[in-house]
Amino acid sequence: MKRAALVAGLALLPPGWAIALAGMTGHMTGHMIAVAVSAPLLAFGLAGGPLDLAKRWPRVVTPMAMMLVELLAVWSWHLPALRRLTMNLPALAAAEHATFLAAGLLLWSAAIHAPNRAAGIGALLLTSMHMTLLGVLICLAPRPLYAMHHHAAPFGLDALADQQLGGVAMLVIGGASYLLGGLALLAGLLRTRPETST
Repeated sequence: MKRAALVAGLALLPPGWAIALAGMTGHMTGHMIAVAVSAPLLAFGLAGGPLDLAKRWPRVVTPMAMMLVELLAVWSWHLPALRRLTMNLPALAAAEHATFLAAGLLLWSAAIHAPNRAAGIGALLLTSMHMTLLGVLICLAPRPLYAMHHHAAPFGLDALADQQLGGVAMLVIGGASYLLGGLALLAGLLRTRPETST
């Protein structure tokens, strides 16, 4: 099961990076594939092995700290000025996607390995909240924040419609991923029986 998750997580990365070139909708879909689909699959596939950073550095790779790392990464890369730079510098665009993947992998790994499962659930819930807020802000902005993506917008969309559809992609993919991850951790927490003293 872990090997299949690892293979699936790796296999999704190239299509995610390719689709990121299709306007703001593609960009948001590609980054959601990295941070909310590939990252949890990779974290599950690497769990317990030598590349499991949460297991190697449990005092550093904690759920709440990694939630803040992901928040900083996601919100920073969506500043319009930084987005404009990534459109003109392919190396910066690659760094953006690598940052999304690394932040997501750290968060999911920390959530999976948290000694206190509630901390992992809380980190995923808070991540869901900040991702939802950013998706809503992008979706409901009255003007295009990312007009530089317009030349590559899919389906003949104008810049504002492309941005709005990108916000919806963030809400749907991210919301589903963090909700399912949090529910899976909650189910594990509810299944554990309290230790009884003898």
